[in-house]
Amino acid sequence: MIKIRLIVVGSIKEKFLKDAISEYQKRLSRFAKLEIIEVEETKIQNKSEELVKKEEGDRLLKRINRDDYVILLDLKGNFLSSEELASELNSLIAKGISPITFVIGGTLGLSDEIRKRANLKISISKMTFTHQMCRVIVLEQIYRAFKIINNEEYHH
Repeated sequence: MIKIRLIVVGSIKEKFLKDAISEYQKRLSRFAKLEIIEVEETKIQNKSEELVKKEEGDRLLKRINRDDYVILLDLKGNFLSSEELASELNSLIAKGISPITFVIGGTLGLSDEIRKRANLKISISKMTFTHQMCRVIVLEQIYRAFKIINNEEYHH
């Protein structure tokens, strides 16, 4: 079974987001082994934006394995349709690439080091979402991609 890893900065506090994440974890279990790894968020007070991004980026990099295929959620990334994401994942699966690791940065974004490590950079929207909300959106899109790959209907 394909392994999907989601490495994220910070934790989820809101119950409605935890519930949504739990639902998509359950749905995805048919298609993939999902692992969610949270790294500590850096306290912003009295630190430069670059230092915050570097500290969080270092924590993210420590959790990425050498063989991971890294898909970075990045404001400057490519926009993919759900079908294009499904095609990308299907291609990686066909090549035997596993794990596929999605990375979501913190409030201030991503360090240059983490950007350099990415195999693919994608953006989910031109709109801005909290990084906690992005986690739900990414899980939903991964689930949708597996439904597309398996020619199953999914409208909700």
